Amino acid sequence: MEWKTMGYRIFLAGGSGAIGRRLIPQLVATGHRVTATTRRAEKAEKLRAIGASPVVIDVFDAGGLLAAVAAARPEVVIHQLTDLPAGLDPNRMGESIIGNARVRDEGTRNLVEAATSAGARRLIAQSIAWAYAPGPEPHAETDPLDSGAEGGRGISVGGVIALERQVLEGSSMTGIVLRYGHLYGPGTGTEIAADPAVHVDAAAYAALLAVERGAPGPFNIAEPNGHVATDKAVSELGWRPDFSLAV
Repeated sequence: MEWKTMGYRIFLAGGSGAIGRRLIPQLVATGHRVTATTRRAEKAEKLRAIGASPVVIDVFDAGGLLAAVAAARPEVVIHQLTDLPAGLDPNRMGESIIGNARVRDEGTRNLVEAATSAGARRLIAQSIAWAYAPGPEPHAETDPLDSGAEGGRGISVGGVIALERQVLEGSSMTGIVLRYGHLYGPGTGTEIAADPAVHVDAAAYAALLAVERGAPGPFNIAEPNGHVATDKAVSELGWRPDFSLAV
């Protein structure tokens, strides 16, 4: 995609999430026009306050999502949807793992169908950097995901595999998957995270860069660590792991 003076029309699914709230100001500052979703009506004004046009919609409402994306006429769709408890509350994570996997599978399918129908040309989606199968580290993006995982990890990785297949193989759009490290920073509920880790601002910055740059495929998005290699994101997207917003 080439730079346009007025930016792109962007449909951001998951605008009120931790990454979404840090991404919208970056998109708006770069000249893009953002339609952002939330499931909760009380969050709509917060999205408007940071520069987005809010839409209250549930990703599992396939018909409503189809209409919302069609109305936005996006050139680029960004998938930052998750279903995780505030602060990753361990008492709620067991139930949330199932819901989050459903978002990644069924929710992604609905979003891909809506984006395709609306004529979007580029699809950027959130994934995770700790779903690789056991093997030599650091893992490159070409390493296999852990399809043989069991239990809660099996549910999570199964959702990730479903999401990535639909984004990278299931449509005619240019699909980019951002495999984020463990998030920390504003809105995440923590100021530290285990490796591979990434600050929420730097995670959002990767999505901003992917609007304009990057060939189809996955990118590890994490601070320097021994578990996953991040040189692809640095060289192809121009990503900086130390990026942060001023506020």
